[in-house]
Amino acid sequence: MRAPTPVQALVRRGLRVLGGPARAGVALTLAATLALDGADKGTVSAMASQLKQTFGIDNTQVGLLVSVVALSSAVVTIPVGLLTDRTRRTRLLAISVALWGAAVILAGISTSYVWLLCARAALGAVSATAGPTVASLMGDSFPVKDRARMFGLVLAGELLGTGLGFAVSGLIGSFLTWRFAFLWLVIPAGVLVWRLSRLPEPERGGQSRSEPGQEDLEEEPDGTGSGTPEARRRPGPDSPEGQDENIAGAAARRARVEPHEQLVLDSDPRTASKWRSIHYVLRVRTNLVLIAASALGYFYFAGLRSFATLYTTHHYGIPTSVATSLVLVVGVGALAGVLSGGRIADRLLRGGRVNARALVPTVCMLAVPFALAPAIYVDSLGVALPLLVTGTLLLGAANPPLDAARLDILPPFMWGTGEGVRTMLRTLCEAVAPTLFGYFSTSVFAGHGGDNGTGLEYTLLFFLIALVGAGLLGLVAMRSYPRDLATAEESARRIRESSRTQPDRHS
Repeated sequence: MRAPTPVQALVRRGLRVLGGPARAGVALTLAATLALDGADKGTVSAMASQLKQTFGIDNTQVGLLVSVVALSSAVVTIPVGLLTDRTRRTRLLAISVALWGAAVILAGISTSYVWLLCARAALGAVSATAGPTVASLMGDSFPVKDRARMFGLVLAGELLGTGLGFAVSGLIGSFLTWRFAFLWLVIPAGVLVWRLSRLPEPERGGQSRSEPGQEDLEEEPDGTGSGTPEARRRPGPDSPEGQDENIAGAAARRARVEPHEQLVLDSDPRTASKWRSIHYVLRVRTNLVLIAASALGYFYFAGLRSFATLYTTHHYGIPTSVATSLVLVVGVGALAGVLSGGRIADRLLRGGRVNARALVPTVCMLAVPFALAPAIYVDSLGVALPLLVTGTLLLGAANPPLDAARLDILPPFMWGTGEGVRTMLRTLCEAVAPTLFGYFSTSVFAGHGGDNGTGLEYTLLFFLIALVGAGLLGLVAMRSYPRDLATAEESARRIRESSRTQPDRHS
């Protein structure tokens, strides 16, 4: 037998890291979905100078091009989250990506700022599907014991996409125009639609999880996508065999944590009214706290991402091509963070630290300002670069355990609704951030240098307070997470018992 080529060996090693072909297929597809959204936002930042020249706009209006995407997304996210819990998610996501591609084309052929703004508003409305559907599919595709780590791999797609937006779009825009910097995104969007149309729909409630080394995911002939035969026979988390696999629930049981009895569900929440589902999600204290902490983190990241290129070119006096390359270097830190944060949290959870998925992001959020503040302030690029890499590493490490924790504290049949509520509040913060950062840099801190870069410096330093607030909220989540986790576990057990005597009306 011939030895594998270097490329084949690299592919095999990558598949092992991802847990085998089945897991790799799901993780890479979901990562690519987030990557498209990240690439679009990175493109706006990379093309900020050209957009300002073409349409005669300022920093505030550049920020509005990013804000309007998040704002329109926030408007439709909760309805999409409810729909996610009640329809086939892979089909919903494929349709959304196809519409996203059409919106990108409209943006690329814009002849006025208002046209571009409207096209991006339409783009935000269809991109709202990604948050709830990706989170729900993650919960049903991967076991609890690996969920934070797999979330890290999927979230890495968003960062890689943002890096591609900066690098590829910046390169294309430099040689051609900003229009082509947007239009090239239609090609990967088309490939992703094809891939999503072939992705099996996992069974609800985490009963069709892929296992390490599994070769493929099989659909049922009726198209319901209930997973592989082995997965369908796998015991649930309420059985003795399944309890060992659910490390979050096992940690709560070892700590003898009692659930909130008034929040325990006895039947499938999808049979209740949609407003009741939303009300329940908002009653879970840890969920509200984690939503707020996540929103504050994304608020700062959205502002930083929107003006990263402008800041580095003005502050260090370097050309745009060099600035976009430096943004990629800093992005390596964020990538390392999302790949390691989930692993660390899962390892602590296996060691019995029941609140590990709240502890890791709390520590990271509180530590980020100590790295970013001096990095933003100093004038030496050699001093700032390692500090920026460290800061983005910590910022990236907070997200995978946060995302896994939000699934831990809600019953499986409410993951889409919960993520819809979270994504709405998060995207509202993302909508405000670029415009607010732009306004502060040109108006509030105008006396400190205005548009020459110093205004942005003070703005980036001032809004570090958002990350401090996120860290303080994490301290609250560390106390409330164990009981809300136990509540979700008990709800899941009772819902499964109820479903055994009632037919499931939802595919």
